Amino acid sequence: MTYHIAAFFIGFALDLMFGDPYWLPHPIRLIGRWIAKLDRVLFGDIGRQQRDNKRELQKGILLTALVLIMTAAGSFFILWGAYKIAPVFGLVVESLMTYQILATKCLKLESMKVYAKLKEQDLEGARTAVSMIVGRDTQSLDEIGVTKAAIETVAENTSDGVIAPMLYLAVGGPVLGFLYKAINTMDSMVGYKNDRYLYFGRAAAKLDDAVNFIPARISAAIMIFSCYFAGIGYNGRNAWRIYKRDRKNHASPNSAHTEAVCAGALGIRLAGDASYSGKIVKKPYIGDAQREVEREDIARVNRLLYITAGFCEGICLICLFAVYMVLK
Repeated sequence: MTYHIAAFFIGFALDLMFGDPYWLPHPIRLIGRWIAKLDRVLFGDIGRQQRDNKRELQKGILLTALVLIMTAAGSFFILWGAYKIAPVFGLVVESLMTYQILATKCLKLESMKVYAKLKEQDLEGARTAVSMIVGRDTQSLDEIGVTKAAIETVAENTSDGVIAPMLYLAVGGPVLGFLYKAINTMDSMVGYKNDRYLYFGRAAAKLDDAVNFIPARISAAIMIFSCYFAGIGYNGRNAWRIYKRDRKNHASPNSAHTEAVCAGALGIRLAGDASYSGKIVKKPYIGDAQREVEREDIARVNRLLYITAGFCEGICLICLFAVYMVLK
């Protein structure tokens, strides 16, 4: 337990210091390649086969099961083997695994690339930068559209990329943390409601909804609390008001929670219609347009991200230490 607590803290600190260097091999990319391979093997080319919805659902369940089994087995045996070699070596490995599961600095760096391009008045560069972190079409976005897209992805991924994996790490260490990331990665790769993945990706999408249900709400609560410590420009009371009103304004049962908090905290309006693969998707707005969205809001939402992550880390450490004292 003491090693787990230490690794939980060290991994978070490493994430804040180094983010995800591009040259460093990342296990999530390995999981992504495994998903892509299973997608090709199990699903193949839909243009050359007879569609069978039931069969596609079954194959999607099989893909989900195989990815989870491989992820759990791989992470467990790496961690178990490291601790068998030596406790200190196990601590090092667990810290590195924890570090690779979190994405606080990476999220900030990627979104601040958008901010930097907007500050340089390079709209085309900003569109390219934001296309790397969002799934919507970005070619025709104006400056406000690009800014909103960056804010929304930071707000949503505060839960998906930072708080949710942190909670699963605290409860079950890197094994549970990597299982969560595998589910999240499957959803981002095959969990679409389009012609190809409507049935094949349904198991992954529903499982992602389930594992994010509680973390999304905890993330929103901590983010609202964080507003009161973020300084001028963040309205905690309005964040709570907009959260209560708009937290369900998304097709996903979880995605609008932290977006609603962010919109309320900053006094801006997010979401609305967006283009995906050339098709306009109708979406309700989140928040009130008390003022116009501006590029500085990207920096503001990142400040809120860091404070929220810091509070969550502290809460988890206190809970882990309390459990340790009870078990001792």
